[in-house]
Amino acid sequence: MSDFEGKARRTVEEDLEDLYENAPCGYISIGSDGRVVKSNLTLSAWIGFPREELLGKRMRDILTTSSAIFYETHFAPLLRMQGFFDEVALDLVTAEGEKLAILANAAERRDDKGNLLFTRLTILRATERRRYERELVDARAAAERGLQLERAALELHEQFVAVLGHDLRNPLAGIEGGLRLIARKLAADADPAIINLMLQSVNRMRSLIDDVLDLTRGRLGGGIQLDVKRRQSLEPLLTQVIDELQIASPDRVIDRHFELADLVDYDEVRIGQLLSNLIGNALSHGSSDAPILVEAITQGGELRVSVSNSGLPIPPATMERLFQPFHRGEAKSNRKGLGLGLYIASQIAEAHGGKLSAVSDDNRTVFTMVMPLVETNLAE
Repeated sequence: MSDFEGKARRTVEEDLEDLYENAPCGYISIGSDGRVVKSNLTLSAWIGFPREELLGKRMRDILTTSSAIFYETHFAPLLRMQGFFDEVALDLVTAEGEKLAILANAAERRDDKGNLLFTRLTILRATERRRYERELVDARAAAERGLQLERAALELHEQFVAVLGHDLRNPLAGIEGGLRLIARKLAADADPAIINLMLQSVNRMRSLIDDVLDLTRGRLGGGIQLDVKRRQSLEPLLTQVIDELQIASPDRVIDRHFELADLVDYDEVRIGQLLSNLIGNALSHGSSDAPILVEAITQGGELRVSVSNSGLPIPPATMERLFQPFHRGEAKSNRKGLGLGLYIASQIAEAHGGKLSAVSDDNRTVFTMVMPLVETNLAE
């Protein structure tokens, strides 16, 4: 062997020794008797034990109690069965008594007869990884607790509103019944205008309660429920709603245009409520000296109902929140509510498998509801 070859071999041996001793991971070799026979300087630096103190120790001697139990009951049996394992999470105990989180990989070395010679372990520090995993677990647990609390709060809220609606309706029914009785028995002495005003107030309160209950069903429940009648004529209902609102607002003009050649599947009460809300919105926000136009057309398997009015255009910022609950624009009349009318109208349209939309410019503001004439997936 030449001097060059000898020098090269010594350099390789030195490099391999340095690579072992100062590797970016810890190395341990365990003999067939289960005791440490070799370790590197990196591991000693991590746990604070000189290599001389590690030699002869059993692996469980440098593990925490829980890791030692896991090592004896899972780690060692698995190693004996398959001859290796990868990425097992353990905790070492340092010379200062602190815990060092690690990931261990192991592989057995056996002779030709299958006798165990030693087991090599490669150890990687996992403190940051374990902290990250713990944070993920904690975050998930916190999120699940938050969801549980939110579900409980929503359920409580729904129950509260439902009970509140029931409790408010009972006294209203009593007030209404009493007023009607007074109107019949004291017709000669009582002022009919006052009684009618009180009855209107009762009806308005009932309408507000119904709106709140619809909000609860739409936001917290399974959506607005329908009682659909199949293949019904729509024109009588639309005419009735328009006539009622025209009588209530004699100083306004409500025009109509119907092309209803087809029968429709719909909930009479809900579609009447939708149209009433849209016309009421036009009466509140539209120009008082221009007519309101209600159009209804069946064409191409769809029903299209629109309500349009003149007046100032709806601002873009308002358009973005138009169908959100509790959103109210600046009403020009004394028609003020909770700001639920358009939201409920949109929910009724969706329950019928349709959609409510709006466009507004300097000439007209138009609300349009489009829904299928026949829908097999209605929320009945």
